[in-house]
Amino acid sequence: MFARLLTLSYAIVSYAVFTLSTFYAIGFVGNFAVPKSIDTGQPADLSEAIGVNFLLLGLFALQHSIMARPAFKRWWTGVLPAACQRSTYVLLSSLILLLLFWQWRPIPMPVWRVDGVAAWLLIGVCALGWAIAFASTYMIDHLDLFGLRQAFSAMRGTAAPGQSFKTPLLYKVVRHPMMLGFLLAFWATPEMSVGHLLFAIANTAYILIALQLEERDLIAEFGATYLQYRARVPMVLPRLFSRRHQQVGASR
Repeated sequence: MFARLLTLSYAIVSYAVFTLSTFYAIGFVGNFAVPKSIDTGQPADLSEAIGVNFLLLGLFALQHSIMARPAFKRWWTGVLPAACQRSTYVLLSSLILLLLFWQWRPIPMPVWRVDGVAAWLLIGVCALGWAIAFASTYMIDHLDLFGLRQAFSAMRGTAAPGQSFKTPLLYKVVRHPMMLGFLLAFWATPEMSVGHLLFAIANTAYILIALQLEERDLIAEFGATYLQYRARVPMVLPRLFSRRHQQVGASR
């Protein structure tokens, strides 16, 4: 029972750190409500800023890519109890994010700046992006995704439920709505600095590469079911006009 309570406490602490890093990320990217954002702080030498920032982004990408792979998951099954594995992944990801926010070197040189209605539209798109990213976790299994369901199952002494393939709500529009949300949040800003642009480009590149690896794993797990889903639904960008074009073509 003590081990089960410890596992549950660990999962809850990991989720709390994740929640903190997520809300800080919103303020960090949006330049509001946090003590140090993407464009605030003491500017460093340009070459130092670029080097440090790429190192921080690379550390986050490396941790995500390695720990998400099936081979790594099989390896650490003998190192860490299954109920703690997802929480550990979430905790390490969150701590690296907080390190990135702390050590980020701003490069405040402007790339673009818009005012008025256009600025508010971009702020709205950014907010929509964060909302999509957050909501999409609940459309599948929020508790499982962040390690809480595994800990609750261990507390009850039962096995965590297996993963099933499902495509609810936004997952019928794009295969990875969470990544769509992040891209909107990273790029939609009324004041784009060089540092923010570097952040957006690096994360976009990582997302596109990481999705290829993730899809390979999903095909290995779900086989023809996922291949059919991939053929039917776009990866990140919705096919806004495909149905209309099909109807027009049929009428002709």
